Amino acid sequence: MTQWYVKELSKLTKVSVRTLHHYDKIGLLKPSIRLENNYRVYSEADLLKLQQILALKFFGFELGRIKIMMQEEINIFDHFRAQRKFLEQQVKTLQTASQTLEAILCESNPHKSVPWKTILKLIEDYQMTKEIKYAWVEKALNPTELKEYASFEQALETRFTPAEAEASRQKWLELVKEVEANLDKDPTSDLGVELGKRCMDWVNILFPKEQATLRTSLWEKGFKGGHSEVPPKVVAWLDKATSEYHKRRIYAILDQVETQPSDAVLKLWNNILTEICGDDQTHKDAVNEAVLADDKVSPAAKNWLKKYFK
Repeated sequence: MTQWYVKELSKLTKVSVRTLHHYDKIGLLKPSIRLENNYRVYSEADLLKLQQILALKFFGFELGRIKIMMQEEINIFDHFRAQRKFLEQQVKTLQTASQTLEAILCESNPHKSVPWKTILKLIEDYQMTKEIKYAWVEKALNPTELKEYASFEQALETRFTPAEAEASRQKWLELVKEVEANLDKDPTSDLGVELGKRCMDWVNILFPKEQATLRTSLWEKGFKGGHSEVPPKVVAWLDKATSEYHKRRIYAILDQVETQPSDAVLKLWNNILTEICGDDQTHKDAVNEAVLADDKVSPAAKNWLKKYFK
């Protein structure tokens, strides 16, 4: 079996020794063989793993995400599909910038001033998105969503003190750890619903109702798309848990249709729709349609929904 010292592998693969040391340090690629003299060398399996890393880097994946992809038992083609969409969006962004410059050039002439106001606005939008704290967000969202997220991120600095922001971050990290510790449990169980509630309580504090659409995009495209640093198994489990939490709340409200005044039930229903969907009417309509197709919802509750929302 062929073995290589770090300098030999560097020469063979054209990957610098410094880069290989970095991969070793972050746990992405460690030499798997230790010789009697205590030197560590790379095996043929390590070479294959390095080739996989280089291929994933070529397609634009970040090292943190590559590490997760190679450690977890996941469908790598789902990640490829998400990355393809990201690359397509990058192409669109570059095309938009090119078309804008073309329009500016077409309108320009020696007797007309340069439209600096328009140019500066383009630069401002670009810089705002580049200052986003989490690099994975750029891969998950389209340019319009990125601008909204950049504004949201800037607003957080005025909404929360540094101490409050850190406390919020710790709550999220603790929740992720707790989910990781319970991956063998049913996410639709009472435990799952409890953790789903904690997740949504945290989310609803962080995202005002007018940004519910952005919140949904981050979850669907970012977390479920495999872009975030949260392990895919945790995301999938938490997605089922929050869904069950919402379902139980919805069932509890609709169970009151035949026992409580219609106005009171309507108020509860509008409140939960706003909590889930914000001001996004399309999302609200989708929730209503899903409820009407749910066999667990009584005919009386479905008729009540049709009366108010059809």
